[in-house]
Amino acid sequence: MPAPLTFLCIATYEKGHAFLRECKRQGCRVLLLTLDTLSQAGWPREAIDEMFFITRGLPEADLLKAVSYVARTRVVDRIVALDDLDVEMGAVLREHLRLPGMGETTARHFRDKLAMRARARSSGILVPEFLHLLNDSQIEEFSRRVAPPWLVKPRSQAAAVGIKKAADAGELRRICDELGDNRSFYVLEQFVPGDVYHVDSIVSERRVVFAVPHKYSHPPLDVSHHGGIFMTRTLAPDAPETAELEALNQRMLESLGLVRGVTHSEFIRAHSDGRLYFLETSARVGGANIAEVIEAATGINLWVEWARIEIAGEQGSYKVPPHTRRFAGIVLTLAAQEHPDTSAYADPEIVLRIKKNHHAGLIVASDDARRVEQLQADYSRRFYQDFYATKPPPERLG
Repeated sequence: MPAPLTFLCIATYEKGHAFLRECKRQGCRVLLLTLDTLSQAGWPREAIDEMFFITRGLPEADLLKAVSYVARTRVVDRIVALDDLDVEMGAVLREHLRLPGMGETTARHFRDKLAMRARARSSGILVPEFLHLLNDSQIEEFSRRVAPPWLVKPRSQAAAVGIKKAADAGELRRICDELGDNRSFYVLEQFVPGDVYHVDSIVSERRVVFAVPHKYSHPPLDVSHHGGIFMTRTLAPDAPETAELEALNQRMLESLGLVRGVTHSEFIRAHSDGRLYFLETSARVGGANIAEVIEAATGINLWVEWARIEIAGEQGSYKVPPHTRRFAGIVLTLAAQEHPDTSAYADPEIVLRIKKNHHAGLIVASDDARRVEQLQADYSRRFYQDFYATKPPPERLG
């Protein structure tokens, strides 16, 4: 009988509890590498054999030495980065220890907004016009050729963090001047108004074996930068967009080279021409409680399935468990109250109440897609009256 696998899980934010528990449930030895500031966080310690702590911003050379020291007395079989910001760290450690899994080149395709766009475009996938924010003459030519407004995006931040919008060439020059020597870490992109979708997937041996498309009620960029209620809902299998999104998602993931894992990818149907464009992807479970929405609709917990895929590894023996195809949606907002009281919301379709300080959120599920839309519309109106608060988006995470 083979020895139990040892997982080194990296998490510089508290998340992935279900992943850790599933690894332990299947007999694995679980090591957690996290920040010293999270030493007292609510980790599922019953599922963790050992914890190791680092300071944020630890130089790469020191990180390699620290993990190599751990590996002197422990045989590490898998390294898994549980948060988007840890994907590159995980890839560097795998390369150094020569472990299976995503290496640095592939990790770039799932973390670097410039790399993923260039790869997708070279594979014939539609992307909004973009440019590396580097060469002065190329930036000037872009600003003449591509109609404003434009977005300036950090290449390696998560979600909408750090994105700036330029309405004209003068504003773009000011942003470039403010960024100074850091501007090579940004990508310039055409702003495309449209409806934004996300497809959350399970990939096994380069094949998408599970995918669920959803539609945001409002683009996440608008919500994070201008305020509003965050909402997303499951698309019906026979919705006009579903088959097209699933096919585009499969093609995009094949082009970026993911072998196995979970993904969260975003696409936009442009108002101008009605075509679907690739926006960005990530090799992780989606944030903002999207995993819980998917579980409410399908019964599939992406954290658990991700653990099962990693345990199966190169053998490729993973199979998606039986699942349902219901409809689910979330209504989520920053709240003025530290502990918002949602007890006045009592519809039987409510399957989860989000418990997080200064957040009010409800997840609903139904066999009727229209019922989910109806509840989201009703709750969003009431949330503005009962809870809504806003604050400026952070410039960066980590």
